Amino acid sequence: MAEPRTVTAYIDYKSPYAYLAKDLAYELERDFPVRVDWLPYVLDIPSFLGSARVDDSGQVLEEQRNPHQWRRVRYSYMDCRRQARRRGLVIRGPQKIWDSALAACGMLYAKRQGDAALRRYHGMTFERFWKRELDIEDPAVIGAVLAGAGVDIAGFSAYSAGEGREELDRVCRAAEAIGVFGVPTFVVDGELFWGREHLPDIRAILAA
Repeated sequence: MAEPRTVTAYIDYKSPYAYLAKDLAYELERDFPVRVDWLPYVLDIPSFLGSARVDDSGQVLEEQRNPHQWRRVRYSYMDCRRQARRRGLVIRGPQKIWDSALAACGMLYAKRQGDAALRRYHGMTFERFWKRELDIEDPAVIGAVLAGAGVDIAGFSAYSAGEGREELDRVCRAAEAIGVFGVPTFVVDGELFWGREHLPDIRAILAA
């Protein structure tokens, strides 16, 4: 049999849009003879949306964000929560700008142990992070998620401190070289599609 077609999907766990796209991307594998190749792309959110830190009540504790950026951020989370409710998902706005590099290393590590392990890791990481139940900057926490996903974590600590960071950097730079700047981004036959709203276009290409 011919090898399945590949759809590359770049995601970042701290992106609510990537969370909303995850299951829709997996549906491509269900409906077409394709394989989704998941890769991390770590967003530098402060570079385009500024940064802020809030308390449990939403009170701003510190900020480096202009009024335009605040309007954009507030609308984005309102829209994502609206879409999430329709699908029974929970999205709670984060209280700070998280560094998702460690969780991205976890993605690459889980990927080495098979698609099933990676899918479980995706599900656990996205769901718990967007419920504010997961510290994606804590190596012990990410290790526990990997273990819960059925991943052998014996080498994860060393990997995430060295080789994993190097691999993550190579993946992100390679993504930028082909034009990736945000997530979710999908690549089909060398063509880029940014955002889950383009999944119907991707489905049409795969069906042709």
